[in-house]
Order: sequence, then C-alpha cells, then structure tokens
Amino acid sequence: MSFLLPKLTSKKEVDQAIKSTAEKVLVLRFGRDEDPVCLQLDDILSKTSSHLSKMAAIYLVDVDQTPVYTQYFDISYIPSTVFFFNGQHMKVDYGSPDHTKFVGSFKTKQDFIDLIEVIYRGAMRGKLIVQSPIDPKNIPKYDLLYQDI
Repeated sequence: MSFLLPKLTSKKEVDQAIKSTAEKVLVLRFGRDEDPVCLQLDDILSKTSSHLSKMAAIYLVDVDQTPVYTQYFDISYIPSTVFFFNGQHMKVDYGSPDHTKFVGSFKTKQDFIDLIEVIYRGAMRGKLIVQSPIDPKNIPKYDLLYQDI
C-alpha cells in the first residue's frame, strides 16, 4: 500500500504549509488527482516520501481549488511541482527557460530524491536557485506558452 500524500484544498491551506514548513523542502505538486501523468508522479512522490521525511514535506494541490496559486506560478501544464524552503520559493535550473517549477513527472524515484537533496543542501547554504542534478534527457520538454503578447 502506497503512503497517501496529504492534500491542500484551499489558498489558506497552501499559505499555511508555506509559512509553517521549517528546515525542510516543501514540495507542492499542482495537478488533478485523475490525470494519468499526475498519478504517475504521485506514485513516485508517495514511494519516496518516507525516505525523504527528514528533508521534505510533500503535498498535493488541486489546480482547480487553488486558482490564485495556479495563476501565480503560471501553471499551464500539469503536473507542475514547485519547491519552497523556510517560506522562500526555491528555483532550479533544469536547463530550460522556466526555473520556477518542474513540469511533468520525474522519470525515476532516484531523480526526485537527487533533486530534493540538491535543493535541501543549497537552501541550507542560503541559495535560492540550484542546478538540477537530473540528466537533461530525463527532463520533459515543453514550449512555454505566452498569452496576450
């Protein structure tokens, strides 16, 4: 039985998680429970959550219930995963134009574990952006969508 991940269902709950998660990487997976790629990602997140419990707190956020954050993080593809540390938005250079979030599912559990370790170590040293340890061929490619240009 996989470990069930907690869900945040309102802006208030997301705000509270961002403010109250201390000395750990806060992982927010934005998506929809019934989406097949979200389910694939959720499987990886749930299988790694116990291994990462000292370093990370993982939550699922429904994009339809938190439109303020969906818009704020410009989530146009799901799943999108956003990281925080002590209330600070952590950015990651994946070799793509968008450093604010990881779009799609991780290819392996180890990719996710490695990323959390790099974010955690970087954050503990005061960095707000870290270099992704994930092999570029394992990072989903997508085109940025610009609206109203």
